[in-house]
Amino acid sequence: MLMLCFKRLLYAVFTLAFVACLVFTVTEALPGDFCTGYLGRSATDNNLALCRDNFGLSQPMQERFLSWSSHLAEGNFGLSLSSGRPVNDELLPRLANTALLGGLAAVLAIPLALLLGMVTAIYRDSWLDNLVSGTTLLAMTIPEFITATLLTLVFAVWLPWFPAITLADAHAGLDVLLPNAWLPALTLVLISTAHMMRMMRSSTIDVLSAGFVRMARIRRIPTASLLLRHVLPAAVLPTITLSAMTVAWLLGGVVIIEQVFNYPGIGTLMISAVYDRDIPVVQACALTLSAIYIACNLLADLGVALLNPKLR
Repeated sequence: MLMLCFKRLLYAVFTLAFVACLVFTVTEALPGDFCTGYLGRSATDNNLALCRDNFGLSQPMQERFLSWSSHLAEGNFGLSLSSGRPVNDELLPRLANTALLGGLAAVLAIPLALLLGMVTAIYRDSWLDNLVSGTTLLAMTIPEFITATLLTLVFAVWLPWFPAITLADAHAGLDVLLPNAWLPALTLVLISTAHMMRMMRSSTIDVLSAGFVRMARIRRIPTASLLLRHVLPAAVLPTITLSAMTVAWLLGGVVIIEQVFNYPGIGTLMISAVYDRDIPVVQACALTLSAIYIACNLLADLGVALLNPKLR
């Protein structure tokens, strides 16, 4: 098991290093630069050259990559071109806000998806199964921004329970941010639950038809004990990887949801940085999201290997 952990960790570090090189290359290949948007109509050749010298953009790409990678190894993403502040000071509060939103959605979505998946598998082809399966399929097919708009119409306009948009800044406290996070979190729950529930339903149906379950029924093991002690551990294994991917998506792929609700997370920070061509911030956001995705993959692999002795 230790060797497996070491190999998986080595693969994760190699993947992260490759992604870092890819992120730097792609962002540097984008057309235009910060000085073009910063100077606007006063972007003459002399002004552009002076601006690029001031911000270090006139250096060769190889030199900037060596400087960027050496600072990155120390956990330093450099300075934001638009604000002049360290990127870490802008990134970390936004990352904490996104973690609050994603964590809230994950705490609600994962148990709900596992419960609905097992119930619909047990009552397969019943009216309950058809109702829940149809609702989840509808949630999977509707685009995220439409789901967010419909929930805003219901829970912010018709039933004024939650604010329609977030007016708090990135440094707002938990008491201010939490009431604004419920509606974006509910949107994420509705979308992510559908995928995990479908996987849990499918794997539970397979387990219920397995031989050891039929033997357990012949031995008259109580239904609750059979489901919780035998069916659930076997059925949840294929769902672990999907749940990890869902958590990674919740923490890193909420750009559209954050933009719809004006939530001060890492997604809105990345979009504003793209508009401003603030490449250090874009690189920091992209690399952070990649690191979250790789970490969730690693934890899912180790979790599956820990629960399934055949994979060790």
